[in-house]
Amino acid sequence: MTDQAFHRSQSEMLGERPPPANSVGVIGWMRRNLFSSATNTLVTILSLVLLWWIVPPLFNWVFFDASYSGSVGADCVGHGACWAWLDQRIDQFLYGFYPPESYWRVNLSVILLVPALAFVLFDRLPGAKYGRWYSLAYPFIAAILLVGGFGLEGVTTDKFGGFMLNLVAGVAGIALSLPIGILLALGRRSKLPLIRWLSVGFIEFIRGVPLITLLFVAVIILQLFLPSEVSLDQLLRVMIMITLFASGYMAEVIRGGLQAIPKGQYEAAEAMGLRYWQSMRLIILPQALKISIPGIVNTFIGLFKDTTLLIIIGLFDILGQARLLQTNQDWIGKVDHETFLLAALFFFVICFSMSRYSLKLEKRLDTTRR
Repeated sequence: MTDQAFHRSQSEMLGERPPPANSVGVIGWMRRNLFSSATNTLVTILSLVLLWWIVPPLFNWVFFDASYSGSVGADCVGHGACWAWLDQRIDQFLYGFYPPESYWRVNLSVILLVPALAFVLFDRLPGAKYGRWYSLAYPFIAAILLVGGFGLEGVTTDKFGGFMLNLVAGVAGIALSLPIGILLALGRRSKLPLIRWLSVGFIEFIRGVPLITLLFVAVIILQLFLPSEVSLDQLLRVMIMITLFASGYMAEVIRGGLQAIPKGQYEAAEAMGLRYWQSMRLIILPQALKISIPGIVNTFIGLFKDTTLLIIIGLFDILGQARLLQTNQDWIGKVDHETFLLAALFFFVICFSMSRYSLKLEKRLDTTRR
């Protein structure tokens, strides 16, 4: 038998075969991520055992053994969670002391926030050119809806509370701290000594003082330095201080991104005849912000969680409302864990969403992937 019997011509070559079944799909993912080595296999098994000890009892307490009806804490029987308070107190938990007949204004503000964020966070949306103008106008629209004006009855900010207060303070701080942080980062790297010294002094002062101290300054001390005829709203003072605090940390994050840009990029911008602000807007800042995405989002998440400090200065955010319910005579001793668990769930959903979006944005902007 000749060798020709064992060979095929180029035109008769076999086609591509599918990969082994155990290397693709769910099984392939598990082999790569959970059982790729002896150490990973041991960690996976220990994690599964730990989850088996924790998750079933937790689900039993939260759902299956829980009490869902009742008008007072004494109506909650058994060993599970007491969720009977939800139908009576959930509005206070979400809206604080906002007038019940105006809840629709808060709901509408949240609904309008969705497209305002979408036009900023996502590309290629229909009408994106005009949608970004709407995003710029949204803060004024939300302020009118929440505080009043243009035919809407006025609501003082001392009525703000619950998760609504955390959302207002967090969104305002996030939206304002990024541009201020960019300016501070550029100021710290400025060749003008006065601008550089002022930026460095502000950043180092903010980073060296706890946020709670700044909040007390905003609520108690700041008014002493203002003329007697000038009175800033308490919530406005708090939001300003939160924004400035986040801006100091944001500036350092962005400065790290600016320092990571090769010197050749700056020289290329100068060679093209671009002025300082043109080079920053078109060449330097887009690259620096892409590099800084993890740090920026981390600062945003920390800022949003720090809004819970409002309870210490007497503003009843979602944790303040939880404490109020826990000290209520009808529910005392029955909802200590449940209220905090619900508050944690609200924060987890928002912070986890920000984290996942940042990962998606990093992948979309990664020019090294093919």
